[in-house]
Amino acid sequence: MSKEKQNQPLPEFDWDKASDKGFGTAYSSADRNRLEQMYETTLSPVSEKEVVKGVVVGITDREVILNIGFKSDGIVSSNEFRDIPGLKIGDEVEVYVENQEDAQGQLVLSRKKAKVITAWDNIQKSFDEDVVIDANVKRRTKGGLIVDIFGIEAFLPGSQIDVKPIRDFDVFVGKRMEVKVVKINYANDNVVVSHKILIEKDLEAQRQQILNNLEKGQVLEGVIKNMTNFGVFIDLGGVDGLLHITDISWGRINHPSDLLALDQKLNVVVLDFDEEKKRISLGLKQLQSHPWDSLDEQIQVGSKVTGRIVNVADYGAFLEIKPGVEGLIHVSEMSWSQHLRNPQEFMNVNDEISAVVLTLDRQERKMSLGIKQLTEDPWTQGSLKEKYAIGTRHKGVVRNLTNFGLFIELEEGIDGLVHVSDLSWTKKIKHPSDFVKVNDELEVVVLELDADNRRLALGHKQLEENPWDTFESIFEVGSVHKSTIVAKGDKFATLELPYGIEGVASIKNLAKEDGTFAEVGESLDFTVLEFLKDEKKIVLTHSKVKGVPAEERREEKPKAPKSAPASESASKEAEKSTFGDLSVLSALKEQMEESEKKGKK
Repeated sequence: MSKEKQNQPLPEFDWDKASDKGFGTAYSSADRNRLEQMYETTLSPVSEKEVVKGVVVGITDREVILNIGFKSDGIVSSNEFRDIPGLKIGDEVEVYVENQEDAQGQLVLSRKKAKVITAWDNIQKSFDEDVVIDANVKRRTKGGLIVDIFGIEAFLPGSQIDVKPIRDFDVFVGKRMEVKVVKINYANDNVVVSHKILIEKDLEAQRQQILNNLEKGQVLEGVIKNMTNFGVFIDLGGVDGLLHITDISWGRINHPSDLLALDQKLNVVVLDFDEEKKRISLGLKQLQSHPWDSLDEQIQVGSKVTGRIVNVADYGAFLEIKPGVEGLIHVSEMSWSQHLRNPQEFMNVNDEISAVVLTLDRQERKMSLGIKQLTEDPWTQGSLKEKYAIGTRHKGVVRNLTNFGLFIELEEGIDGLVHVSDLSWTKKIKHPSDFVKVNDELEVVVLELDADNRRLALGHKQLEENPWDTFESIFEVGSVHKSTIVAKGDKFATLELPYGIEGVASIKNLAKEDGTFAEVGESLDFTVLEFLKDEKKIVLTHSKVKGVPAEERREEKPKAPKSAPASESASKEAEKSTFGDLSVLSALKEQMEESEKKGKK
């Protein structure tokens, strides 16, 4: 056949002519229509991107052949049927139509996608219809569990496992659990389920029955489900109640775990019930009699008791005689000293000590105790007046400072007051803190003793002679002394004289010969205008010095006879003296008096 004849189109087939020649003569027109309808019924209309049911018609090592009623069978990888180990021909499975005909003319199916789509449809249906799902717990995760529902992994939060807190999630792994879908997030392919919601529904009827029959004083059995610093929460069978830490025991406890444990069963009594807020207050100690009711009748005022310190406060400490029976030891009853100190200097929590009962009220359940009563009152000792006689010297520790003086402890329970004016003969002390500090040791002399009123007056400056007796002869009116200005006020200036003595001068008396006024830090000659021994005050002036002839000026120290050079030497030595060198001043006074006697002779 030539190439041109091959490329010529065939004439259109004429069925009528063919029938005349005998082709298809066995079928009438009605028969053909009937056969066409029968053929069409063997094929199902299939749309892409949908889930359909198929029958297994063939199984190989790598593939499973499925008939979904389409014009051709579909092939699915056998890996997608690993969850059906006993798959056989004739089984019906769901598959997803990805493509009716690929490049090779093959029907493309996927069982994996069919499972996912079907699972999400079932999840949505369960959520819409509030259906209970049987889930398999696969593993533990942060904050809860991962469960399998319809082949999809869902999250079961720890708070949604049970009505009571769950502390060990691992016990649920590998087990089956009924859940309900509570949240679906298609954007993140996330599903949240709850088992707690099923329990709550079961407990609702029981809870309502308990609340309807609840009364104060009723004793119920419960289980400790949670523990905090302030108490424990008890499950009463669907209803939670709070057992406060103060209602656990008549005695003091630091934490509920000292006496109770989680999941412990115990009987409690209903103390109060708020119907609006559904709050139940429970008590445990109320099931026992109060310890005060069984307190030994032999314990009376004056009795000696022993116990444990359970609390230390600023004002005192509490001693527990027996659980639920406590007495207060006020800080003033810890020591005979009138100076109150911190109770922690005497005792600490959990110390085992003895005390004396001072007051006792069994009806009010109150008791005051003292520990100083275990020792003799030092103020009542017979040797007190002899030991602290006027003029005797002692050393003590500074315990307290006030504006008017300081309190010094000579021994435990014996305190004395040193007035601020009795600290120094020469220095003007505005506040005792300028002279000493708390806990410093200080030597004192007894000035006055009143044992009946527990008063002891002490002095520090009295340890030395009064130097103002000597100063009276050194700083005579009209005498001139080199002085340094240490401070200036609006009207007066403060000067430092020899021997560390302070003097005062009015501002106008600071004028110098050139008309200017002396400033702080300058050392000039000043003349004594007034010497007030009782007030311990010396008034001076610089202005009048220039009006007094030099030969008439009195020297800084009284002139001593030539026959007594020791006096001059002593005077120079005294100029170098400080506040504490009062012995030098005393010697100077004696030498001056001796020189005056020789001069008269």
